[in-house]
Amino acid sequence: MKKHIALFVKSACFLTLLCALMLAASYLFMPKNNHKAFGVNDAEMLASGILGERENSIDVLVVGDSEAYSSISPMQMWEERGFRSYLCSTPAQPLYDSYRFLRQALERQSPSVVILETNAIFRPYKLNDYLLSRAKNLFSVLRYHDRWKSLKVNDFGRPVEYTWTDDLKGFRYNSAVAAASTKNYMVPTDTSAPIPTLNESCLQDMLALCEEKNAELILVSTPSTINWNQARHNSIAAFAKENNLTYLDLNTMPKEVPIDWTRDTRDRGDHLNYAGAVKVSAFLGKYLQETYSLPDQRDAAHDSSWNDALGRYRNIVRG
Repeated sequence: MKKHIALFVKSACFLTLLCALMLAASYLFMPKNNHKAFGVNDAEMLASGILGERENSIDVLVVGDSEAYSSISPMQMWEERGFRSYLCSTPAQPLYDSYRFLRQALERQSPSVVILETNAIFRPYKLNDYLLSRAKNLFSVLRYHDRWKSLKVNDFGRPVEYTWTDDLKGFRYNSAVAAASTKNYMVPTDTSAPIPTLNESCLQDMLALCEEKNAELILVSTPSTINWNQARHNSIAAFAKENNLTYLDLNTMPKEVPIDWTRDTRDRGDHLNYAGAVKVSAFLGKYLQETYSLPDQRDAAHDSSWNDALGRYRNIVRG
C-alpha cells in the first residue's frame, strides 16, 4: 500500500512539474504581439487583429470560415450604421477554432451579438485534432513551438502587448468575377444534412460561452451556390429552433439580399466577391442595428481610429 502511495505522489509531482514547465515554455514561446512579425501565422493574423482593438469596443463579433470574410464587411457597416464589428474568420476554419477565437475575443470584448457563419458546422474533423486543439489552448508552446528559431532575449521577460489591428476588420476584399450556375441551388427537399457529433458538442460549448458573456448568438448562412443547399438549411433551422436561436439563411432571402450570380461571385458560387459582400453587409447592418439597438458611434471621439481606417478602406474598395 505504501509503495502505491509513494508511486502516486511521485507521479503527481512529476505531472505538476511538467505542467509548470509547459506553462513557462508557453509564455516564452507565445507571440508577444498580434502581428506576424511576432510569430502569428499568416492564416490567423487578420483574425488576431481583434486583440488590438480597444477593450469592450466591439458590438458584433463574427466567427467562421472564408464564407464569412468574403461576405461581411465591418467597415461598410461602420460607414452606413456606425456600430463596430470584427471578423475572426480563417480559411477552412474548423468549429473548434471558431470556439477558440470566440473565447479569445471574449476575454477582451463584450459584444452584444456573436454571429456564427454556418458553413463551418458541416466541416468534419477527427477527435485527435479536437483534443490537440484543446491541448494547444492550454499550452501555447504546442501551437508556437516553431518560434524557437526566432526567439530573442527580451522574449524571456517581455510582457504581452497587442497593438495591431486590421483596417478591414477581418474582411478580405476581392473584386474578381466568375459567374455561377444556379441549376441545383437550393432545390427543395425534406431531408436534413447531419451535423457531425463533435461539431454539435462544440456548438453547445459556444452557446454556453455566449450565454455566460451575455452575448446573443445568431446563426447566419451567407449566399453560396457551392456550399449551401436546402438539406443544410433544414438541419440548421431545426438546431436553431431547438436551442431558441435566431437563424438567418440569406440563401432563402433573394428579395432582402438580391445576389446576382452572374456578377456577385468571384469563383463560380463558392464565395461572394465585393459586389456581393456589399449586398450582404447592407442587409446585415440594417438588421443588426434595428434588432439589437446597436448605437451609432461614428461621431464618438474615441472612435477616431475607425474613421481613419474607413478612409483607407475606401481607397481599397473604390480606388
